Amino acid sequence: MLELAARLRELSRTDLASALQSREFDPVGVRDLFDLAEVLLAPDSIDHALSRLDRRHLAVLAAASAVADEHGDATAASVHDQLVELGASDELADAAPALLARLGTLLLVVETPKRVHVPTAVSARLAAHTPRDIPTAADLAAPAPPVLVSVDQVDRSLLERHAAEAAYATVAATAELLAELGLQPARELAKGGLALPDSKRLAESSGIALEALPRLFHRADEAGLVVRDGAFWLESDLGAEWTQQSAAARWRRLAQCWRDRVPAPLRELVARRSEHLTATDLRDDVHWFYPAGGRWIEEGLDRLVGDAESLGLAVAGEPVETGRLVLAGDIDRAARLLAAHFPAQVDKVYVQHDLSIVSPGPLEPALDARLRGFADVEGRDLASTYRVSAASVNRGLAAGETSESILAFLHGLSLTGIPQPLAYLVGEAASRFGSVRVAAADDADAPARAAIRSDDEQLVRTLAVDQSLSSIGLRQTGPHRLLSRFTPDVVFWALSDARYPVAAEDGNGEIIRLRRHRLATAPPPPPKTDPVAALLDRVLATGDAGATEQAWLARQLEAAARAKETLTVTVRMPGGQTADYLLAPASVANGRLRARDRKADIERTLPLSAIAAVSPAPTNV
Repeated sequence: MLELAARLRELSRTDLASALQSREFDPVGVRDLFDLAEVLLAPDSIDHALSRLDRRHLAVLAAASAVADEHGDATAASVHDQLVELGASDELADAAPALLARLGTLLLVVETPKRVHVPTAVSARLAAHTPRDIPTAADLAAPAPPVLVSVDQVDRSLLERHAAEAAYATVAATAELLAELGLQPARELAKGGLALPDSKRLAESSGIALEALPRLFHRADEAGLVVRDGAFWLESDLGAEWTQQSAAARWRRLAQCWRDRVPAPLRELVARRSEHLTATDLRDDVHWFYPAGGRWIEEGLDRLVGDAESLGLAVAGEPVETGRLVLAGDIDRAARLLAAHFPAQVDKVYVQHDLSIVSPGPLEPALDARLRGFADVEGRDLASTYRVSAASVNRGLAAGETSESILAFLHGLSLTGIPQPLAYLVGEAASRFGSVRVAAADDADAPARAAIRSDDEQLVRTLAVDQSLSSIGLRQTGPHRLLSRFTPDVVFWALSDARYPVAAEDGNGEIIRLRRHRLATAPPPPPKTDPVAALLDRVLATGDAGATEQAWLARQLEAAARAKETLTVTVRMPGGQTADYLLAPASVANGRLRARDRKADIERTLPLSAIAAVSPAPTNV
């Protein structure tokens, strides 16, 4: 621990912060650099660090531990020779100094110009995991078996097309999910998860199996496209922007969010794999490179492989070129590769006499969004089908369209003109629009909150007995009037869904436009906290970084007393000479050390000013 504490003292704040970012430890109770060294050498912290070492670093650490003397000291040359003796490749043996330097930045070894110190705690944890969790030093040093096979260009082209099809299907399904949430939010159960009726509705609208919905929904949530507002999930403002983007831009956001969740070591490993597929499974390769990985490797692989197929980043469990590009951070290039195989967007449709509208390809987002405002989507595929009905036109009129704007839009969109049946339907729906009016109820009607009126007595009687409207509890109070305890917007959309020609009005009887598509604001990212910075503020404020040598010496002796360690203490004698004592410190107080002399078996008390240096005692003492 003393060696590591001294090394921590030598590091600048920037280098120390960088080193601590790579380690996991409990900062509670850490007051100074000795406490920090102690928690870094705790078994859990060392195990965490070992599990994140790749095979090359583990091999070098195992070799250093094997050749270290009783003090835990070795040299870079001895580590190199040990690797050669274990059968390592020249490349690995020659890389030993650089790999030792990296282990030093991870605070697993302590390097000086002449030696490499492997703390006893590190060697002990490495030995405890060998060979059950970590291969032996010889196995770690052994070269990787040759497993690469080439894939011809034809096969690679087929893989790219298959990946693009999967990616486009995911983007399209996510867009349909958001569109359906725009029409009706989905309820979150108290125990977690979406309510089953909403799950079925969203799965059907997205064109996917029910069991595939949770992953699709979770991906949309991670990308910030949907937001939970109380007990309901809504499309977010970011989601609304996303739906107006090109397919490639939509895919890019999903791919970026996927990459952000894959652990950095796995990203680097897959990105640098050969462009040829391996003969073994990706999981086998990863486990070979990170033999001590354990749980974090499995979770990272689940994330990497689980969504990679649906995003066009892998085929049959193996990353393809787009996957490697994304993991390497070149998402724009990956998007271009996939988009080359995406179906081209169109800006024209065929309007049929049977009131259907057929898009020969994916309709441009802005055109699709407006068309959905007054037409229902019937078929979701590369060639989508929409259908216009009196109810769908009424929905568009309620959102602000007019018969003239609808027909003008369709005229510019249609390759086949406007069939007479469609023009008649739009005109008829517009003439009937507003025959049922919804407004806020008068105060005298409390507890009712919404009032419905119509000049058609028969229509009012029909509304009163319509079982599909039972959920809003309509109560007839006159031949032309009904009341409901629900708000006007809830009543309005219930009547609209039931296909009545309803309009909303204000207190003056003027028709107002309602937007059903309520967006939730995506929450801002949580403020970033840096626990390492907070720890260093506390630790370095104690003065250890710039303490006097005597204060530093006192902390070394106190740490040794707490750990019940025996030290070699070098004492200045009156004549100017020095003498070494094997002492087990008991306490440090008032500028004096009280310790047990291991050789003489007596207690000694020494002034700190007389102590020239301390070092770990030989392990055979």
